Amino acid sequence: MPTLQSIRRLSVRPAKHPPASTPSASTPHVKTTIGRLLSLRTSKTPITVLTAYDYPTALACSAHPVDITLVGDSLAQVCLGYPSTTRLSLDEMLHHCRAVARGSTSPLLIADMPFGTYAPSVSDAVKSAVRMVQEGHVEGVKLEGGEETVEHVRALTKIGIPVMAHIGLLPQRHVSLSGYKVQGRTAQSASTLLRAARALEDAGAFSIVLEAMPTLLGAYITEQLNIPTIGIGAGPGTSGQVLVWDDMVGTWSGHKPRFVRHFADVRKEVVRGVSGYVNAVRNGTFPDPEREGYSMDRDEWEKFLAAEGRPSWTWTPVPRNTPTEDAVAES
Repeated sequence: MPTLQSIRRLSVRPAKHPPASTPSASTPHVKTTIGRLLSLRTSKTPITVLTAYDYPTALACSAHPVDITLVGDSLAQVCLGYPSTTRLSLDEMLHHCRAVARGSTSPLLIADMPFGTYAPSVSDAVKSAVRMVQEGHVEGVKLEGGEETVEHVRALTKIGIPVMAHIGLLPQRHVSLSGYKVQGRTAQSASTLLRAARALEDAGAFSIVLEAMPTLLGAYITEQLNIPTIGIGAGPGTSGQVLVWDDMVGTWSGHKPRFVRHFADVRKEVVRGVSGYVNAVRNGTFPDPEREGYSMDRDEWEKFLAAEGRPSWTWTPVPRNTPTEDAVAES
């Protein structure tokens, strides 16, 4: 029977202390509300948004913290390996929403409505959004589209589901847009985007994502609205910024858009860690029987061997070789 000490040494066990995302008494994190976002906009304090797709990334977003955690449909590509966001199903999104919700505390938790879950009809939008709130445990939803989504936004806000709108480049429509291209570069298209932004605000959206548009247009639309704008490739004149987690930490190996900046090089550390582990196992330096193994009372071991009929059995560790350069030293 395992001792209490051995149980405590298991590699996967409940945390002894609250998760790192739990605010401490000395540094409380204020819960982000829609009202607080409006206050940040009024005070011209930039709003921070990051995507999260699982419990660990949600904890990180809560610990530091960001203002809004977005369960983005970009998880289709960066987590599930799909070629585009249009392959993501509602059930898959709900699975990830629940994982993020378990690790989210102070940020406002918003999730993308997957392709095909809202565009067919207002009724579809309401049913899908209700599932995302009830089953996914999110606090609001984001949907892509211009004036054609106004009634969807109006219906959702009418029943109390906060909506973040999204105009400009619409990744869910990348095929019809002939690729991931900057929008609003002509006077006519700029006017169309501005008109959509105003209509979506009037329909009740609490915020609008402006993606891949000229910097001046992003700033102008922001100035014309009374709700926060969140830019991604729309310049610094918006009320806040959003980045995809994998772009931010440098783990995405696909195309790097112009607006992406890597704030860490996690991919390099992953390569170092995996190669170090493989080398350590192969050269016999991991695991170390003394530092990374468990002992057994000598009398009990001798009883075991006697019961097996092999009292003289012995084992000698394989001679340890010198670790390679890639082997990671114990922290």
